[in-house]
Amino acid sequence: MKALSFLLLPVLGLLVSSKTLCPVDEAIDAKIQESTSSLSFAITGCTCGSACGSWDVRAETTCHCQCAGMDWTGARCCRLQVTGA
Repeated sequence: MKALSFLLLPVLGLLVSSKTLCPVDEAIDAKIQESTSSLSFAITGCTCGSACGSWDVRAETTCHCQCAGMDWTGARCCRLQVTGA
């Protein structure tokens, strides 16, 4: 009986992991995708905690503070909009 229990555990894991999201989660995910798919942002500046003034932008989307012991970071961004000519 114990061996059968161990054989059924992976099957139960597959059943649980294939469970779909509830309708509210699906609606929230759809709204997030809808709102971010047509927008594009560019970082124009960063701020760092602990009086750190040394930063750079990584992968065009992430502020990276170059000082140790940062307790917060911030980014200033501009929204880019592509229009047809």
